[in-house]
Order: sequence, then C-alpha cells, then structure tokens
Amino acid sequence: MASFSGIRIHLPSSSSSFRTSSFAQPSVSVNSLSKPTTTALKLDFKSSRRRTSNHVFTTGDRFGGRAKTSPPSFVVRCDGLLLQWKGTIRSPFNYSFTLITQQEFTEMAWQAIVSSPEVAKENKHQIVETEHLMKALLEQKNGLARRIFSKAGVDNTRLLEATDKFIHRQPKVIGESAGSMLGRDLEGLMQRARDYKKEYGDSFVSVEHLVLGFLQDNRFGKQLFKEFQISLKTLKNAIESIRGRQTVIDQDPEGKYESLEKYGKDLTAMAREGKLDPVIGRDDEIRRCIQILSRRTKNNPVLIGEPGVGKTAISEGLAQRIVQGDVPQALMNRKLISLDMGALIAGAKYRGEFEDRLKAVLKEVTESDGQIILFIDEIHTVVGAGATNGAMDAGNLLKPMLGRGELRCIGATTLDEYRKYIEKDPALERRFQQVYVDQPTVEDTVSILRGLRERYELHHGVRISDSALVEAAILSDRYISGRFLPDKAIDLVDEAAAKLKMEITSKPTALDEINRSVLKLEMERLSLTSDTDKASKDRLSRLEAELALLKERQSELNEQWEHEKSVMTNMQSIKEEIDRVNLEIQQAEREYDLNRAAELKYGSLNSLLRQLDIAEKELVEYMSSGKSMLREEVTGDDIAEIVSKWTGIPLSKLKQSEREKLLYLEDELHKRVVGQDPAVTSVAEAIQRSRAGLSDPHRPIASFMFMGPTGVGKTELAKALASYLFNTEEALVRIDMSEYMEKHAVSRLIGAPPGYVGYEEGGQLTETVRRRPYAVILFDEIEKAHADVFNVFLQILDDGRVTDSQGRTVSFTNTVIIMTSNVGSQYILDTDNNDSMPKESSL
Repeated sequence: MASFSGIRIHLPSSSSSFRTSSFAQPSVSVNSLSKPTTTALKLDFKSSRRRTSNHVFTTGDRFGGRAKTSPPSFVVRCDGLLLQWKGTIRSPFNYSFTLITQQEFTEMAWQAIVSSPEVAKENKHQIVETEHLMKALLEQKNGLARRIFSKAGVDNTRLLEATDKFIHRQPKVIGESAGSMLGRDLEGLMQRARDYKKEYGDSFVSVEHLVLGFLQDNRFGKQLFKEFQISLKTLKNAIESIRGRQTVIDQDPEGKYESLEKYGKDLTAMAREGKLDPVIGRDDEIRRCIQILSRRTKNNPVLIGEPGVGKTAISEGLAQRIVQGDVPQALMNRKLISLDMGALIAGAKYRGEFEDRLKAVLKEVTESDGQIILFIDEIHTVVGAGATNGAMDAGNLLKPMLGRGELRCIGATTLDEYRKYIEKDPALERRFQQVYVDQPTVEDTVSILRGLRERYELHHGVRISDSALVEAAILSDRYISGRFLPDKAIDLVDEAAAKLKMEITSKPTALDEINRSVLKLEMERLSLTSDTDKASKDRLSRLEAELALLKERQSELNEQWEHEKSVMTNMQSIKEEIDRVNLEIQQAEREYDLNRAAELKYGSLNSLLRQLDIAEKELVEYMSSGKSMLREEVTGDDIAEIVSKWTGIPLSKLKQSEREKLLYLEDELHKRVVGQDPAVTSVAEAIQRSRAGLSDPHRPIASFMFMGPTGVGKTELAKALASYLFNTEEALVRIDMSEYMEKHAVSRLIGAPPGYVGYEEGGQLTETVRRRPYAVILFDEIEKAHADVFNVFLQILDDGRVTDSQGRTVSFTNTVIIMTSNVGSQYILDTDNNDSMPKESSL
C-alpha cells in the first residue's frame, strides 16, 4: 500500500466569486510528509488582486470566506490516492472534501476504483461516474462482480455491452487540459457501499457492497438492473451463495469465496453428469471406505497401493454410489470434493497466503455440517506443503480437524510415499485408517476392461473386440514390467483404438499410392508437352491414357473412402446420442420423473437403437463384401502390435501361444546350443513339467546348476532360454558372484539396511526382478560367493520370494534360476581324456 504524501494545489480565482470559467487546471506538486500515515493538503489561493491565502488542510478542516458561488468538483490523484474537494454554497472559501483511501477497500474493489478514471479517460470523459466503475468491475478477469451476476442468472457479456452503450452516449471532452473529476453519483454509490458494509458487519468495503450500491443509482444502476430484471433479493441470494457465512475481515476476501470451487472438483456432480468412468469390482475397498467414513472420530480412510491399481477410481466409485443412493443414511446426498493441492499452492507468493487459502477451504467444509467429504489425491503432498521458516505446513493445519471428526477426508498415496512421508509423522498417521488396494488379477482386469469398453468405443468411434480386451490383460501382465494392472492394460486398449481411429481419418494406403502416382504422371506430362519429337509425343499419348485410368480409379477409391467414413461417423453420432439419452433417463429416474423416463426409454432410445442396428448391418455387409478400405474393429493383433512397439519384442513371438512355445522349446534350444544334447533335453523337460502344473506354483519355474569347464555353452544355454521363453536376451539377468566374496556383500543383492549409504536404491537382484518379473537369472561362478550369500538363495529356491531391505516382497515365481560353476572342471576333463577312468563318479 502506497504511503501518503502532501499535495500542493494552486487555484487561481477572482476575489469576489468562484465561477466555472475562472477555474483553470490546478497544478499539483507532491511534498513528502514527516509522518507517512498522515494525509494533509496545502492550498495556496492567489487572487487577481495578488492577495495570497495559505492554509494547510488535514482531514475535517475547513477554510471560510464570503463569496456566494462554489467552485466545481475536481479530483486529484497522486500515489494511488483519490481525493475529492467541493465548495459549499455559502462561500468560495468554505470547502469540504471527501477522502477515499485504499485502507477502507478490499484489494479487488480498490483495483476497480483506480481503474475507473482510466475507463473515463479512454472514452474522453472528464467526470468519473458509476458507469465507469461498473465497466471496471465487469472487466476484472475472474472478478467477484462477474461471479455475482452469473449466480444471479445474468450474462456478463450482455451486461458489459449495455454498460458500453450507456458510456458511449455520454458527452465527451476534447483537449489535453481536461482533467478527471469525481462525479456526485459515484460519491453517493460509495456512501451506500459503506452502509452495506455496516449491514453485513464487514471491516472493509468489498466488491459486493459496490454492486449492491448500484441498485439505488439513479444515473445508471436502476436503469441497467431493471433492463436485466435484477432485484435486491436476487443479488443478495447470489452474494450469500458465494460468501456463505464469511465476513470481510481482511483486504483479500474475494480470494477466499468459493474456495472449494476454485481449488477442487465436485466428483458427485461429475458422476451425476456421467463424466466418470464406471468402476468395476473394488466393492470390498469401497465398502471399507464407507465403514470408516461412518465412524464418529478419525473417520478418514487412506487408500494405499501401487500406482495404477485404481485408488482414484475407488473414490470415483464412491461418488457414483452416493449419486445412486447406494450408501448408508450417513452418506446420503453428500458431496465428494477432490482437492487440488497444486492449485492451492500455486501463486501463493506471500507468507501466510497458502494458509489463508487452506483455512478458507477447511472453513467451507466444516460449515457444511458434514455435507462435504474431501478427497486428497497424493495426500503425502500435504506433509510440508506451504511450510516456510516459522510457518505451519498443511498437515499440521489438518490434524486437529481430522482427529475430532469435523473433517471427513479420503486420502490416496503409494506405498513408498506413505512410508516416506506419512509414517514419519505419527500424529498424522494415527488420524487415518489404512485401506490397502492390491493389483487386480488378469481375470479381474478383463472384467474391468469390459466395463470400460463402451466409453472407449464412444470416444474413438471404433469397435473393440472381446479378444482384444483379453489380449491386453494377458500381454500387459506378461511383458510390461514396472507398471501395474489395470492401468497398463487400459493404456494398451486406448492406444490401439487411437491408432485405428487415426487410420480411419487418414487416407488409406491404396488411395495414397494412387494419389502419388497421379501426381508423378502429371509432372511428367507437363515436361513432355514442350517436346516435339515423335518419341515424346508417343510417350505423352500413352501417359495420358494411363493417367485417365488412374484418375478414374482415384475417383472410385476416394468416393468409397468418403462413403465408409460417413457410415462410421453416422454410427458414432448415433452412439453419442444414445449415451446422452441414457444420461437423461438416469437423471429423470433419480428425480422420480417417471413419465419423462418412460418417454425417453420407450420413445427416443428405441428409435436410436433401431437406427444404430440398421447402420451396423449396412457396415457389416459392406465389410463382408471385401471392398472395404477401412477397419473399424480393434483386434488382438492390434494389441500385440502396440506391445511389440512398447517392449521391442518381435510381433511373431508375441502371437505365439504358450503351448506352442513349450512344445518346440527343445528343438529351438538345440538350434542355439550344439553338442550338449543331454543337458538341453533335461532343461527343456524340467521347464515343460513346471509349466504343465506338475511342480509347486509358488517356486521359480525351474532351478538349474550348470557345471563344466569354460566355453562349453553354459552361458549360451542361459541366453537361449531367455530369448525363447521371454522373447528377448535382455530378459537374462546376469550376476557375477565373484563380486560377492565378502560377507557384507549380501546387502548388494537385497539392498543396504536402514542408515547405510544406498538404502533407498534397493538391491541389484531384488530391484531388477521387481521391474522385470519374467526373466532368467544367471548366478555366474556361484562357488566364489561368500557362504552367507547362499542364505538368501534358500528363500528364493524354496518359497519363490525374498524380502528386500525396504520390506517389499519380491516374487521369483516367473523366473528361471541358473547357477554356473567351474568346480570339478579339471576332473571332468581328465575323465574324458582317460578312457580307463569310470565316466560316472561322484565329485
């Protein structure tokens, strides 16, 4: 806020009276005062008789005289300060002035007041009046005035046009010397705004007070509000819906109005409008959340699980249940608001600004008397959010309300971040009740994809076959590591559908090739037209005949493509209309408007379904005729192609079934490893037994120890296994055990214990298998490892799992374990060279 300064004004006048013509533009000079908070005005009056009267005015001072004519009003603006002086009727030397200071207005109201002289100046008006202030208020981006009028059902664009029309009708002042003056009607509006401030019990004049002041404005406000049918009751209702029970106690109250609307999304409103995807399964988790929310205190569930398993979807499923009324009485008709912590923190430049925003949000929630439930995604971000030196973070602001049951909050975070941030604050952790969300099985993922299929078909305008959904679940689980179901399977379906949609909207390959051929021949014809020799003329005639045939074919293909596109577009528009009608039916059923629901269900919907059936039959007939240029169905091959692009695995190997792989395993290994027939046969048979279900499913697929001299093919056989079983040699995880000769080296396999360097990095073995669960693990030169390292292998070989240093269980059930050793290699060589030595003997 600008400090005040003294203002020196020189007013030339006649000695007998002040007349409008005798006033010139005052000259202004600014003098700094000893006390910046004090406002003073020094006037030097110089008469035509060269008599000078000097007086220093402060607020409330008067200076008397005997003239009968008062000077006109004028405005002086200096350092962000607007001052109005006007003479009294009795004497030209009897002045009073109204002081408008920034201290009594909120920031948004003051910005509009300061901008109104600029509006007047742009329109060449000397007197700043109510219409200029109204325009300044309406032009504020995301301003409170616009929100008030929107709530009152008024179009702000039309309101601004009407204000502009009134402003353009006012007389203009031409000339450089024409200064701005404060109008009497605007002064009256300010006074009415002050009265409304007292009525509402506020400490500052805010935008809503100015808007209410327009109602009694005889100059412009009454006329404008009458035209748009805005009454005092309508305005007050709109203000109350925005303000709620808040009072203006600081100069930025507008930033705290409708905080939930600015910093959150209403999930229940989105569910009512059909904007949320259906949630398949997860009934147990949703029921557990409802149970925790129904508690008296500490009624705050936190959803914990790996990224992509569906934590946010559970909150959306709860919102859909609330809308459908499928919840206990304690949650009926409640609002579920998703709080955006990023938006809450963004732009909070000054100390305490973030806390003000969060307190405003929490105040709205508590004043709703339990009608609002908060959902905070990535809830670990509240720990430390907004904290600076000496300031509280968001977590500490939430704790008291969470513990007392005043705030019902659903959180969601990953296991790692929960342990890293939430568990470090026991006071915050005990206020949340944990709900663990596991990754769904492949079968559950297929069910989820079937539930989502209609949404993705509608969005992309294509059909998705059931085989594509099954392939997406199986292939994503088998080949895409580091991500979790159902997220990675949904991404596969989405990308495959987007690829097919791109092919439909782009030109088909056959048409594109003909277009290029036509262009090439036309360029050749253009070059031949200037040649006069016989060969060129013969070539030109042949070329024109060829070009005519190509153009005819081009026209046919183009017409066929446009026809297919129009059929598909028509089908998509019908599906969109069906979706819209279904939403209207659901809305009517929720409102118990059964007549409307029956009319839509048995009238509009039946008609649209018949249209869709006719369009689909026409398309199927056209496709089956063999003339079709486009595909409109996503198949399993499309899914496999996307997986191939993501992982680099050849498409032919992805399409090969598990049964075929196992049948031809021995033959393929023999092709890679020559001369080791007994070893290859033993390996192949062991893997076939395991995959046939004849071994413990909780152990690794197979465990081998390859022994023999260097160069006989131990490592090559491991590479061949990885390449054939998991389609890439990169699936071979090779660990050189000569690096694990010390006792403490075991920590490199499973991770360093807490407090040691590298604790957060994890172990070389556990992290690799966690990210690539389908792999061949080769422990090279196993005899060189320290004896304590072998203790880890007991869990891996017997239970098929191991727990790393961070407490995560890593599964080895989809791995093949191979250990190699050179122990006894010399004995084996001696045995082969000495025919008299028995071939089979214990080492």
